Amino acid sequence: MKLLTKLTLFITLSKLLIVVLFVVMLPLLVNRVSFQYTNYYLGEQKKKVLAVIQKNGVDYYLQGDSAYGSYTMLKEEYISLFPAGNQVVSDTIETSQRIVDNDTLNYRVLTHTLTYGHQHYLLEIGKTTATIGEYNHLLQRFTLYILIGLIAISIIADLVYTNVLLRPLARIVRTKLVDRKFPFKESLPPVKTSTSDFKYLDNSLISLMEKIHEAFDKEREFTSNASHELMTPISILQTNIENMMVDESISEAQQEKISAMMKTLNRLKKIVHSLLYISRIENDQFAKNDTVNMHTVVTEVMDELSHRLEINDIGFTNSVSMNAGVKQVNHDLVFQLLYNLINNAIRYNKPNGFIQVMDQYTPGEHYTLLIKDTGIGIPPEELTTIFNRFKKSGQQGGEGYGLGLSIVKSIALYHEFEIKVNSELGKGTVFSIEIPWQMMAD
Repeated sequence: MKLLTKLTLFITLSKLLIVVLFVVMLPLLVNRVSFQYTNYYLGEQKKKVLAVIQKNGVDYYLQGDSAYGSYTMLKEEYISLFPAGNQVVSDTIETSQRIVDNDTLNYRVLTHTLTYGHQHYLLEIGKTTATIGEYNHLLQRFTLYILIGLIAISIIADLVYTNVLLRPLARIVRTKLVDRKFPFKESLPPVKTSTSDFKYLDNSLISLMEKIHEAFDKEREFTSNASHELMTPISILQTNIENMMVDESISEAQQEKISAMMKTLNRLKKIVHSLLYISRIENDQFAKNDTVNMHTVVTEVMDELSHRLEINDIGFTNSVSMNAGVKQVNHDLVFQLLYNLINNAIRYNKPNGFIQVMDQYTPGEHYTLLIKDTGIGIPPEELTTIFNRFKKSGQQGGEGYGLGLSIVKSIALYHEFEIKVNSELGKGTVFSIEIPWQMMAD
C-alpha cells in the first residue's frame, strides 16, 4: 500500500473516530451545557429581582402580604419570596420537586437569602427541567451538523496538504525507482523540494545509482579487455599444440596428454568467446532493427540442432504460431537465445525425451514463448542462480559454467524481455520468455 494511501486512511479514520466519540458524548455535553445555561439564566433573574427590591423595596412583591408567589401560565417558571425568620441559607442551585396548583413538577431551583429592613427573606426562582431539555435534541443535531462540516473541511485540507507534502517523494519514486532499467544510462536531475529528508533521500539515490553505474562500467570494461587480451595467448597456445600433435616423434602417451591439453584450451577459448559475446551485448554493440518471425527462428534452431536430436533420440515440436512476429530486435541475438535454451533442453533431457516450443498470447500485456522439455529438471535451490556467470550446476556434474544461460539472460535484458524458469526434478523444465506486447509486429 502506498504511503499516501496509508496517510489518507489514517486521516479519515482518525476524523471518523473523533465524530463517533463526539456523537457518543454529545447528549451528555449538551445536557451539561443546557444546565449550565439554566444556572446562568436563574442567576440573571435573581439579579433583576434584587435590583427591583433595592429600588422599590420588598413590598413591591409582597403587596402587604406575608409571602409572594408567581408562575407563568404554563408553569415553566416560578418565583417565590417569603420571610425566612432567623434561618440564613447560603445560595444554592439544585433540581427538586415543587407543587404548583396541585401539580408536582421538577424544577431547577435557585435559592437565595436576602436581608431587607432587618428581616431575612428567602427567594426562590425556578425553571422546569422539561423546558431545559426541550431544545436538547435540536441543539445536538445542529452541533453534529456543524462538527461533520468542520471534519469534512479538515479532511479535505489534510489530504490536499498531505498530497502537496508527499509530491516530491512521489517524483523521487517515479523518476529514480519505477521502470528504471539497469544499467542506468542517464543521470537524472535532483527533485526540487524544500523538505530536507526528501532531499537527502533523492541525493542518496542519485549517488548510489552513479556508484552502481560506475562499478558496472568498470566490470564491463575489465571483462572486455581481459577477454581480448586472453585471445592472443590462447591462439598462440592452440597453434603450438596443433603443431605438436602432428609431430610424428611424439609418443602415443604424449599425444593423449596433448589432446587433453587441447580440450582444456578449447574450453578456455569457448569461455573467453562467451565473455566477449556478453560484453558486446552489454555495451550495446548489436543493432535492434530486425523484425523476426518466431516460428521461423525456432525452425532455424531446430535445423541447426537436428543432428543432436537424432543422436539423443529426442522428439521436437514447433508449435509456435506461424504469424508471431517481433519487431525492434536483433535476429542473431534472438537466434542465439533460443539456440542456448533448446541446446540445454537437449543436453539435459532423458533418453527418448521430448521438447516442445509453443507460445501464448496475452493481448495488451505480453507475448510468451515457452520451451518445455522432459529432462532431469533443476534442483529448487539452483533456480535463483542458474543465470549467474560461472555458476556450476549440480545437474551438469560440475562441468558447466553457466555462461550459456548467462548469455540468455544478457540477451533478454538487452531486448527488455523477461525470462522465467519453472522446473521439477525428474519431470522437466519450462523456460518462458515474456515479450512486451508493444514489440509485437502487426
